[in-house]
Amino acid sequence: MEKFIKLMIFLILIVIIMPKKKRSQNKRSKKGKKKRTKKKENFQNIHNEDLEICGTDPMTGYFRKGYCTTDNSDHGTHTVCSKVNKKFLDYTKSMGNDLSTPRGSFPGLNPGDNWCLCAIRWKQMYDEHPELTPEVKLNATHKKTLNYIGKDILEKYGY
Repeated sequence: MEKFIKLMIFLILIVIIMPKKKRSQNKRSKKGKKKRTKKKENFQNIHNEDLEICGTDPMTGYFRKGYCTTDNSDHGTHTVCSKVNKKFLDYTKSMGNDLSTPRGSFPGLNPGDNWCLCAIRWKQMYDEHPELTPEVKLNATHKKTLNYIGKDILEKYGY
């Protein structure tokens, strides 16, 4: 009789534990879906379309994958895909951010290169020197840019 009671307790415990395990698996799959949605949102341009590649020679982007994607660790918000020009490179160098000089694995930028620029720095240049502001590849510019720069302004410089 004692063995029977132990067996029953064991079976009851199994029945109690099993549904909890299923619920936790369901929660994980829902979290996975949220991450996929978030990832998809991170690949949207200012037109809410799929983000196009900005540049691979040199490899650009905060994550160095060619796209102007961002996340919370990107304090500069490198979301504006621009074709840099000499005037911009000279300006940003004068502001303490030398993008034209090679350093380590960074080859340095040349006029005509596409590069994911900080939205705030691009806007600062537009506000102070609109005639020096580089062109913007609109389909490769991340939609988060619109938190800092109006779409109408970006379109003036768009290609």
